[in-house]
Amino acid sequence: MGNNQGNNLVNDLPFRDENEDYGDDKPETDSENSEAEKETGDENWPEEKILARSAKRKKRKEAMEKTVKAKKSSQQKLAPQKKEEGECKDCKPQRRRGKEKKKTVQGGLQPGRPVDLQELLSRHLQDQRSVLEVQQLEQLEQLQLQDSCFLSSNDLTTSLSSYLQRICPRWAKIQKQHREQSSVVVLIVCSSALRAVELTKQLTAFRAGARVLKLLEKHTKVEQQVKLLQKDVVHIGVGTPGRIGALVHADELSLRALKFLVLDWNWRDHKLQRMVDIPEIRLDFLKLLDAGILAVCREERVKIGLF
Repeated sequence: MGNNQGNNLVNDLPFRDENEDYGDDKPETDSENSEAEKETGDENWPEEKILARSAKRKKRKEAMEKTVKAKKSSQQKLAPQKKEEGECKDCKPQRRRGKEKKKTVQGGLQPGRPVDLQELLSRHLQDQRSVLEVQQLEQLEQLQLQDSCFLSSNDLTTSLSSYLQRICPRWAKIQKQHREQSSVVVLIVCSSALRAVELTKQLTAFRAGARVLKLLEKHTKVEQQVKLLQKDVVHIGVGTPGRIGALVHADELSLRALKFLVLDWNWRDHKLQRMVDIPEIRLDFLKLLDAGILAVCREERVKIGLF
C-alpha cells in the first residue's frame, strides 16, 4: 500500500520540460537590468538627482581647494625665510662670489708680485745699514732691483714646467751650451725638502734630458753634493735657501752660469705660511741674496721669477 501511494503522488506531479522557461530565473534578470541601468549612467536619471550630484561635486572641489590653500599659508608662516630666498635667487650667487673674493684677500692667497720682493729687500737692507749710511746713498732706489730684473710671475694656475717653458722658451739651446761644472743655469729655491722633491717631479715635461740636482739640508751631506756638482754638468738645481747659501759661501756652487732664479713664492704649507713668512727660512733666503745673487741681478745677468 505504501509503495502504491508513493507512486501515485509522483505520477500526480506536473511534468516539467527542461527546455521550457518557468520564470525561476527572475532574480538574475533583475540584476541584469540593474547593471544595464548603471551602464546607461546619468542619461536615465531624473534632473533632480543630476543637479544634486553636481552640487556635491562642487562642494568637494571647494573643500579640496580650501585645504590646499590652508596648507600653503601654514607653510609660508612657518618658513618665511624660504620664500625670501626663492624671490631673490639672482642675489644669492653674487653674495657668495663676494664672500669668496673677501676670503682670498683676507687669506693672502693672491699671487706674488715683484713689489712684494722689493719691499722685503728694502726692509732688510735698511735694517743692515745705519741711518747715516742710508742718508749717504743718493737714492733709496739703489737698494732695490730694477723692474727689468724680474720675469713674469705665476698666476697660481700654471704648473712649474709650463712656467719654465714660458720664461725660458730657448731652453734646448741653453741646455746644449752649458758645459761648466759646479754651476747651474736654473736655480729653484723652495722652503723644504719635501717641496723640493715635489718640484723635481714637476720638471719632467721641461727638463728634456737636463740633469737636475736636489740641494737639501739634513738629508744629504755637503761633501756629497759638492762631489756631484764637480763630477757632472748640472743644469737645474732645486733646494732650500740654507743649503744653497752654504754652497755659494763655500765657493762650491758658482753663479757664473746662472741665468734664471725661480722663487717658490706662492706655495704655502699646512699652516698657510709662505717661504718668506717663516723667520728661519726668510733669514737664510736673505743671506743667500746677499751672497752675490743681488749683485748679478743688478748686472742683469740673472732674471728672477716668482712661481
